[in-house]
Amino acid sequence: MVSGRPPVLLVPPSEGKAVGGNGPRWADASMRFDLDAARHQVIRAALGRDRRRLVEAPTMAAIDRYTGVLYGALGYRRLDRRMRRRIDTSVITFSGLWGLVAPTDPIPFYKLKMTARGPGGGRLAAWWRPRVAAVLDPHVDGRVVWDLLPNEHVAAWPVSDAPAQRIAVRFLDDTGRGSLVTVSHWSKLLKGALVRHLVETRLTDPDGLAAFTHPEGYVYRPELTVTEPHRTVVALVADRREPVNGKARPVPTAASTA
Repeated sequence: MVSGRPPVLLVPPSEGKAVGGNGPRWADASMRFDLDAARHQVIRAALGRDRRRLVEAPTMAAIDRYTGVLYGALGYRRLDRRMRRRIDTSVITFSGLWGLVAPTDPIPFYKLKMTARGPGGGRLAAWWRPRVAAVLDPHVDGRVVWDLLPNEHVAAWPVSDAPAQRIAVRFLDDTGRGSLVTVSHWSKLLKGALVRHLVETRLTDPDGLAAFTHPEGYVYRPELTVTEPHRTVVALVADRREPVNGKARPVPTAASTA
C-alpha cells in the first residue's frame, strides 16, 4: 500500500563537478544518511594517497558540486524556494564514494565511480549494497520510488530488494525503421527535465506522465509499460523520423536545455 507521502527520486551523480568550495572540510554527521563508517572505509581503500587531500578540502552543497547535464537541466538555482525545498527532501544521489547523498549535503571535490574497486577488492556497487539497503529501505518503505539510475548504480540497490513501489523510466527514439532505439548517451540530460516535473507534480502514478511535455519532445507511451515483479518500467518516446524534406528531426543537445 502506497502512502500519501511524496515520492523519492533516485539519480546518479555527475562526472562533471565544480572545484573548490567555501564550506568546512567534510566531517562525520554532516550528511543526511548515516553511512559515515562505510564512507571512511571507502576513502581508505579507494583513494590511497589522495585521501588526505579529500578530507582536508573545502566543501559545497552536493547540488552545486554536481555540474553535469542532468543537474544543469534540473536548474536548481533557477527554481523558487518551494521547488528547491522539495528537491532537498525528495532527491537522493547514488555515489561510489558517499553511498547516498542528499542535495544539501556538504561534500568536497572528488572522483570515484561506482564501478571502481572498493574495500575487499570487489566493485563498489556490490560493497555498498547491504549498507545502502540498511538506511534506504526504511526511508522509502511504503513510498513510490522513481528510479532514474543507470545500471551500475542500480546494482547498489537491486530491484528485488526494494520495499517500495519502484518506477523506472526509459527514453526511446522512434527513427521510423521499425523499432524503438534506447537513448543512452543523452540519458542524463533528458532525465533533468523529468526530475523537475516529478518534483513539481509529486507524481506517484506513472499514468500522470500523460500530462508531461518534455522539452525534447518525449511523450509518455502507456502501451509500452512493462510490469515486472518488483518494479514498473515506463517509456517516454520521441519522434526522430525524417520528415518529407529529408532533414532529420533534432536530437537532444546539452545546449538545447541550458
